[in-house]
Parts: sequence; C-alpha cells; structure tokens
Amino acid sequence: MKYAVKVSEIVNAFSQEPLETGQMDMFYCNGTMEYRTDDKYNSPVVDIFEGCQSTGECTVFLLSGHRGCGKSTELNKMSERLTEKGYPVKIINCGKDLDLFNIEYFDLFIIMGIVLLEIVEESGFKIKNEILDNIIGFWDSSTEISVYQKIKKVSGRTGILANKKDSLTNILDIFTGIKTDLKFSEEIRKEYHKKIAICFSEWVQMLGDISDEITKQADGRRPVVIFDGLDGLGPENAKALFYNHAAVLSCMKFPVIYTFPLTLLYDKGFMSVENYFKIKILPFIKTRTVEDVPFRDGINMIYKIIEKRADLSLFELSVLEKLAWYTGGSLKDLFYVINSSAKRAMRRHSETISEEDASYALEELKTSLIKRIEEKDYEFLLNIYNGNKRGITDRKMFLKMLQASVVLIYGTGYWYNLHPLVIEFFKEQGLIVQK
Repeated sequence: MKYAVKVSEIVNAFSQEPLETGQMDMFYCNGTMEYRTDDKYNSPVVDIFEGCQSTGECTVFLLSGHRGCGKSTELNKMSERLTEKGYPVKIINCGKDLDLFNIEYFDLFIIMGIVLLEIVEESGFKIKNEILDNIIGFWDSSTEISVYQKIKKVSGRTGILANKKDSLTNILDIFTGIKTDLKFSEEIRKEYHKKIAICFSEWVQMLGDISDEITKQADGRRPVVIFDGLDGLGPENAKALFYNHAAVLSCMKFPVIYTFPLTLLYDKGFMSVENYFKIKILPFIKTRTVEDVPFRDGINMIYKIIEKRADLSLFELSVLEKLAWYTGGSLKDLFYVINSSAKRAMRRHSETISEEDASYALEELKTSLIKRIEEKDYEFLLNIYNGNKRGITDRKMFLKMLQASVVLIYGTGYWYNLHPLVIEFFKEQGLIVQK
C-alpha cells in the first residue's frame, strides 16, 4: 500500500483491508471521533484503551458498529498504542482463524490459550514448567486426540518433550495444527470441544496462570486479547455464542475485546447479557444532520481521510463532495466507490476521476442497496426519513435494515437515518419530495 499520485495507484491506496500497525503513521487519520460521537472528548475506543490499563477488576468489552465503519483499523491503532506502553497485545482475525459459520465458545477459549503462549514466546518471557506440563497433560488425557500424536505429526520425531527448554516451542507447534483443525476439521474439532466441555474450569485456570506469568514479567501490565471479526457472525450464530455463554466469555483475568454484531444490540434478548460486558459502539462519521442537511465538519473529515491516501488533484472539483455526501460516512462504501471510479477513469485513459466516473460508481452501489429491500419495506423506511430517527416501530424490520446497511447509525445518542443512496432512490421514485 502506498500513497496514490496517479489514478492507477488509487485501488491499492484505498484497499478495504484495515490499516495495520506499520501503516498508521502514513495513512491513519486522527480526529474522527469528534464527528462520530459529536464530542471530541468522547471516544468508545479511548474508553476501551483506558479500561485495558485499569488495575482494578478486569473488564471485558463488546465493540459494535456497522461493518465498514472502521472498527478493525481503530482496534489496530489502539493495539499499537497499548504496545508502546508495554502492554502485551494480540489481535485474532476471526474471519481467517476460525470457521464463523460453525463457531462455538470452545473455539475462542482454545485460541486464547494459543495467543497467550505466543505472547510469552514473542516477549521473551519464561513460563513455569509446571504450567507447560499441565497444558500437555490437559490435551493428552481423556481425549481421543493425543498431544504426543500431534507432536509427532508436526515435528516428525518423538521424545521431544523430554527437553524442557523446547517445551513452549513444541506446544506452539502443536497449537498451529489445532488452529487448522478448528477451521477445517469438524470431526477433530468435536474432540477438542469435548475436552474443553468436560474440563472447562481447569482450562480457564491454566489461561489465568499463563496471564499471571505474563503480568508479572510485564511489570504488572496484563495481556490484552482482541477478537476481531465476530461482528461478521450471522444473527443466530451470534446469539448462540454471546447469549448462551455470556458468563464464561466475560470471566477472564485479563482484558478481552470482542467485536459484536450491531443488530444484536437492538435485539430484545440482548438485555439478558449486557450486564456481563462493557458495551461500546463506533458510529459512522456524520456527514448530514438529523434534519438531513450537510454537516460540513464531517464532510471535511472525509476529505482528510481521502487526502491521507491520495493526492486530491486526482479528483475533479465536485467529485469529493459527491462521494462524501452519498456514502453517508461509511468508509467501506467510500473506498468502494473511489475504487470503482478510479477503474473507470483508467479505462478512459484519464489522469483524473470525473463526476461522471463517480456517478457510475454510486449508481452501482445504489443498485446493490436497493436489491436488499422490497416494496413492502418502503413505508417503514420512509417513516424513518420523515422524522422517526430514534424510536423503533418494528424491531424485526429495523434489524433487517440495519443488517442490510440500508439504515445507518450515528452519534452517541444513536440516531439513525437511511443510507443516502436509498434516500436518492426514493426521490427518484417520487416518494420523497426534492428539497
């Protein structure tokens, strides 16, 4: 990824992948929280950052928000800041490391053990042989999956656990195979789950023992584990995970952060679990007010985000305003239409993105959004546009529209509005009078 000075470089510069640690200095845009929360001193991410450094009772967070609002980048930035302060941090990319279609809470606790041991190794810490022996014994007993068979499979040799110096490395080798099994081997996965189910408290104790060792050697700083990507779970899978296992998911001795599907925050069953977690929401950058007029400061922030990645002279005069207004603060949608516009400009052999290029890209995105709604949904959506931007008249419909990103959440008061391109569609259909 590099700064774009030519139209042909824009697709690379506006990748929809979250920014990683080494990219923050060049591409991360500070100051967005003021235009997400309406208060520059209010930040859900700073709340989590401060909570991870607390020396009191450990806190477990749920971070929610629309997909594409920037959660992963903000978590990576927070991880960088915690690391600079000496906190051992690990981010788990759940979409890559786990099978989100078949995930169970056992998977998360197995992965927790893996990343804690990775922290030990990467930090150069030492861990008591007694703890390592307990881990080996845990996986070797009362299960059809022998840890020694795993060692043999991974290393191609036997008897290696006799050398205590290499025990941690060998266990991590074993867990590399276990991570693969968790995602791809349903049969073996069931055996891991069976073991955890039978001896869950024992495994949690071991995780606590490892975190205690890390905390001692990190001068009192507890490890921080982040599960990113769980907001991609379907509603039923997310309910099965968080509703049924809230108590155990919040029982760790170290800070844990889970990304969480936005729709479930508005589900009537959520009240049964919210007391177990600290709930934080990352809203979109506000580009229009509740009254549906342009919010200049938010639009200017969108310009700054674009300017961090590309020379603004690559966009013709009115293009940036058009892109900022019609993508509604969604960085995912913004980057999508910038890329589509750039590809069209390249095919025209143009050195700049024109308003026509942007219009075609926005039309493509609008078509995708409109396919997600039916005519019977119109009345509900128009009710929101015409003033009902806080109350929920039909919870089931509201959740459906949130999941489809047809309705977008803004501000700390969590008001909502239609996606700007849906508003545009209704205007074209004569269902909204042009202002």
